Amino acid sequence: MTVIEAARILGEAIQNDGRFLRYAKAKLANDKNDNLQELIGRFNVVRMNLDEVMTAEQRDEAKVQELNEQLRSVYTEIMSDGGMVEYNASKVDLDTLLNDVNSIIMQCVDGADPKTVEPEVHSCTGSCESCGGCH
Repeated sequence: MTVIEAARILGEAIQNDGRFLRYAKAKLANDKNDNLQELIGRFNVVRMNLDEVMTAEQRDEAKVQELNEQLRSVYTEIMSDGGMVEYNASKVDLDTLLNDVNSIIMQCVDGADPKTVEPEVHSCTGSCESCGGCH
């Protein structure tokens, strides 16, 4: 078996893993959620308007503040949507799986025994301020 063939088998295993299936289901549900898609569209319009005001020669600080408040409000709505909450949680689980797989592969590249190597353990506090970089 070649490395590419093994990668294809690994890809199939990932696609059959419950974490991937949960993520794919959440992503599809969000894509079909008209209310969420409308909020995302509104967020993008406000962000474009903010970019335009921020780069104008005569910057209107009151307008910048107003658009920032709108942006935060729409963002809060998006992130509190049940579908988006599920999507984000499922994405964290899938990312953890992929990080574990990558950790094992990278350790094997460095000479670790593929039959016994374990994913490296990372302690994430959830605060990017105290982080030395994503795993």
